[in-house]
Amino acid sequence: MSAKIRYIHNANIGYGGAHNIAIREAIENGAKYHVVINPDIYFFPGTIELLSDYMDQHKDVGQVMPKVLYPNGELQHLCKLLPTPMDLLFRRFLPDQFLNQRRSRFEMRFSGYNKEMNVPFLSGCFMFLRIDTLKETGLFDERFFMYGEDIDLCRRIHRKYKTMYYPQAIITHVHEAASYKNKKMLRIHICNIIKYFNKWGWIIDSERIKVNKAAIHSSMP
Repeated sequence: MSAKIRYIHNANIGYGGAHNIAIREAIENGAKYHVVINPDIYFFPGTIELLSDYMDQHKDVGQVMPKVLYPNGELQHLCKLLPTPMDLLFRRFLPDQFLNQRRSRFEMRFSGYNKEMNVPFLSGCFMFLRIDTLKETGLFDERFFMYGEDIDLCRRIHRKYKTMYYPQAIITHVHEAASYKNKKMLRIHICNIIKYFNKWGWIIDSERIKVNKAAIHSSMP
């Protein structure tokens, strides 16, 4: 095992809470960037260097995400608008044929995913974060045990900085989608998404409307 690796053992305090321990240590150690990743991520050569160089050259960017592929090479559509309750909750209980058009819009498929974009919600499977930005916007909200914390953090960063999709850098994500396969994880998912909408607004969310309109306009082909 590399001497550069250090395991931090702690109680199960949730995804965001556990990552905050590592982020606070990174801040104490004077780190410039911090990467939050799922365990099922695989890197293409030079990914970290590309993202680091990109952030070095774009001081107005607080978070960046690379292009994300399934192991078979298929694109994962992980650039998203700020969600409505339909996008995160009610869609689970409706047939796909009623949701395909809405899902396509929510996942910004109209953009083509072939250019840099300032995206309101970048998936939490891979979060390349600027430490100075986190000092200003705050870390993960530890009220979210698991699910929803990535939307909340990206949204707070997007208020003050760009949150960019950068397709020149590429990773592979196996993506198990645990909450679709496990009833316990489904309950956790639903409870935390409810917390998200309790915090930001269910139907009335003027910021969501404004931010999504800007993202759609700027990312059209």
